[in-house]
Amino acid sequence: MSARPETPPRKDRAGVLRTRAALLAALALALGIAFVLSLGFGPADISTIDALAALAGSGPEPTRVIVMELRLPRALLGTMVGATLGLSGAALQGFLRNPLAEPGLIGVSSTAALGAVLTLYTGIAGAFALALPLGGVAGAVIGVTLLQIIAGRGGGALTLILAGIAITSMSGALTALILNLAPSPFAALEIVFWLMGSLADRSFAHVWLALPFMAVGWVMLITLGRPLDALTLGEDTAQSLGFDVGRARTRLVLGTALAVGAATAIAGTIGFLGLVVPHLLRPLVAHRPGALLAPSALGGAVLLLAADIAVRLPFPGNELKLGVLTALVGGPFFLWLIVAYRRSTLA
Repeated sequence: MSARPETPPRKDRAGVLRTRAALLAALALALGIAFVLSLGFGPADISTIDALAALAGSGPEPTRVIVMELRLPRALLGTMVGATLGLSGAALQGFLRNPLAEPGLIGVSSTAALGAVLTLYTGIAGAFALALPLGGVAGAVIGVTLLQIIAGRGGGALTLILAGIAITSMSGALTALILNLAPSPFAALEIVFWLMGSLADRSFAHVWLALPFMAVGWVMLITLGRPLDALTLGEDTAQSLGFDVGRARTRLVLGTALAVGAATAIAGTIGFLGLVVPHLLRPLVAHRPGALLAPSALGGAVLLLAADIAVRLPFPGNELKLGVLTALVGGPFFLWLIVAYRRSTLA
C-alpha cells in the first residue's frame, strides 16, 4: 500500500480550506461582474442593464442581435481562453517547479499559431469560416506529438523544457518564413494582425469548436492537484509516495496542448497571462501548487475579460489588440520576476 503525503493538522487544514473557499467565491463573483460588464462595452452604446435585458430576450431587436450574436460569444471565449491560460500556467509552474514557466514554454502556442497562419497563407481560411481555428488545433496536435517524440516517455522536466524551446524556435522560424513569402502586403498584414491576438468578431461557432478541446484539457489539468503537491518534495519522493510522474507529465502535456492549442487557434497569441495569474494568487493558497489550479483558472478568466474590456475603452473605432495589451503588462512583470528570482537564489 503506497504512502500518502503528510496532511496538516485538522485545525490548520480547516483554516486553509476556508481561506481557499473564500478565495474561490471572491474570484467567482469577480468573474460574474467582469462577464456582465463585458456585455456592455463596444462600439454600439448599450448599457449593462440593456445588455442583461437582451440576454433575457427583451428589449429592441438590434440590441438583442448585438448582445447575443457578438458580445456574448466574445465574453464566453474570453472566459474560456483566460481560464485555459491561467490553469495551464499554474499546472506547468507546479510540475516544472519553475516560477517562470508558462503555456508557451512547451511549444504548443507557437505550433497552434503556425497551423492557423498556414490557413491564412494558403487561402484556406477564406474558403470556410472555421478553417482558421481548425488549422490552429491541428498545429497544436502536431506540436504535442513532436514534443512527446523528442522528449520521450521517461524524459524529465529539463528535457521537456528543452524540447519545447526547440519546437518554439522552429515554429517561429516557419511563421517568419511564411510572412516573408506572403503573396502581398495585405496578406502579411492579415497574418500579423491575427498573431497579435484578439477576441473581436468571434461567434458561437468558435465557442462550440473550442469548447470540447478545452474541456478535455481542463479535466486533465485540474486533476493533477495531488501529484503537483507531491512533486514539491522532488520527483523521487513523489514516486516513492505512489505517484507516477511520467503519467502526470503526459496528462500535463496533453491537457495543455488541447486547451492552449484551442485557445490559440481561436484567439491568436495571448502571452504572459499564464505567467502572471499564478504568481498573483500563489501567496493566497499557501504556495501549494495543487490548491492553485482552480483559483488560477478563475483568475485567468477575470484578468482576460478585464483586458478585453480595456482594449475597447481607449480606441472604440480601432481597438487595441488583446495580445498587445497583455504583452505590455506582462513584459515588465516578467522582468520583475526574473530579478526577484535571481535575488532569491543569491540570498
